[in-house]
Amino acid sequence: MRYFLELAYRGTTYHGWQRQPNGLSVQEVLETALTTVFRQPIAIVGSGRTDTGVHAGQQFAHFEIEGSLPKNLLRSLNSLIPNDVAVYDCFPVRADDHARYTATYRYYQYSIIRRKDPFRDGLAYVFTLPLDIDRMNQAAERLLHHTDFESFSKVKTDVKTFNCQIDFAYWIADAAGNLMFHIKANRFLRGMVRAIVGTLLDVGQGRLSVAGFEAIILDRDRKKAGRAAPADGLSLVEVGYPAEVFGQRTILLANTIV
Repeated sequence: MRYFLELAYRGTTYHGWQRQPNGLSVQEVLETALTTVFRQPIAIVGSGRTDTGVHAGQQFAHFEIEGSLPKNLLRSLNSLIPNDVAVYDCFPVRADDHARYTATYRYYQYSIIRRKDPFRDGLAYVFTLPLDIDRMNQAAERLLHHTDFESFSKVKTDVKTFNCQIDFAYWIADAAGNLMFHIKANRFLRGMVRAIVGTLLDVGQGRLSVAGFEAIILDRDRKKAGRAAPADGLSLVEVGYPAEVFGQRTILLANTIV
């Protein structure tokens, strides 16, 4: 039987989502806990790979196990994993539902604060230089007119295509001048959001024009784009699936929460 896990994590101390030979990953933490609970090796597949230091307010992963789940599964898992990772739900799905390939969109946010804040340390990028938000939004709007984003992908990435369909991309500023970048697409390339944010910050500082930003997209050359913004400001906040994926969700909830 295949099951979906819904979880969240603060990525500060992890070498990203995917297992790494030289550092602790979120995937490793979860697989270790699941293996302990089920007393057999359990492998999971995530909806996507977040980089070192990137957070997730919502992430999904799937695994397979024969037999029924223990009634206290959520409690057991959360007692075994560190406090910076939380499992919110576990529910059965169809045999061909896949955490990564069945997902229809991913939604990220990037947080920038305008002064040092000890309560948001590791969760936002401190950037104090003046920024033209209107120009940044004009440039961000140009993303919606293109699909090939090789310019914002990490080099030597093993992908068949650099095409992504972006649904929205915009900045919002609060009364204190803190900024939040919102971007949603069917898929993202490795390092894509951070590269976009870093390049948009060049636009906001007047170092790059809106036309120049669009020219970078068309050049399809990562060397032309700006530096990647730091990982700590980035969070995966939502992953979307067809409604049918969640068809059996409430049934399991009634049997697992005690």
